[in-house]
Amino acid sequence: MLSHEAIANYMGPMTMPFKVKETNELAGLRAGDQISFRLFVTDTESWIGHIAKVGTTTSLPSSKEEIDPRSLSDHSLLDYKFTNELGESVSLRDFNGKALAITFFFTRCPIPDYCPRLSRNFQEASSRLSSLAGAPTNWHFLSISFDTDFDNPQVLKAYGEMYHYDPTHWSFLTGPADKIRELARLSDLKFKRDAGSFNHDFRTLIIDRAGHLQMVFPTGGKLSDAIVDDILRAAVVTNGSVVPATPARTGTQSPE
Repeated sequence: MLSHEAIANYMGPMTMPFKVKETNELAGLRAGDQISFRLFVTDTESWIGHIAKVGTTTSLPSSKEEIDPRSLSDHSLLDYKFTNELGESVSLRDFNGKALAITFFFTRCPIPDYCPRLSRNFQEASSRLSSLAGAPTNWHFLSISFDTDFDNPQVLKAYGEMYHYDPTHWSFLTGPADKIRELARLSDLKFKRDAGSFNHDFRTLIIDRAGHLQMVFPTGGKLSDAIVDDILRAAVVTNGSVVPATPARTGTQSPE
């Protein structure tokens, strides 16, 4: 977890986690140390290297969080009309009877294995679900932007088209900042504007077709296979009745 200065012509100053491939470069470092580093970015991942200690400051607070997922099933925010990438008014209640996968992101995220990885998860999972013979069709993905000043419907639609999205199964939502903040709080997601960008953690939620929280993935990384498995469970009905969902659990997959 680094609080870094601006990276010229790429991203502003932020506080965020980074991957380190050569973990021996971390030997002897402590919370609060000042370092120099290089950021390496490909189309699909990023990491830092050439790490060198240059000084010491006071210790930073721990980034460890307790995951406490909350169910949205009875909240009035379910009826609030957000706006999708087509400019249509959409509420979460409109998806009653469908298994939902919900995640939070912003389109200007510069790190390929952060928000873009979340979107690739939905792209890969939706493609697989659509191609599975005999798979249920009562499912939908929601990507909710917390960059309410920039991510208007036109921006969201262009972003979705980059991932070849199918609007019948995947929507991008925006809305007033206070409503997005409340929805994020109910989903146990934390985000904060930071010098034109955002510091944020990760949440991908799976809601079963009865509206119960089934699964929370508190990480980024490649989750597409796990999302498919949970959506198939969340969408299944037997003899006209919903298959009882197991208690909400927290995913343990590690970011890649």
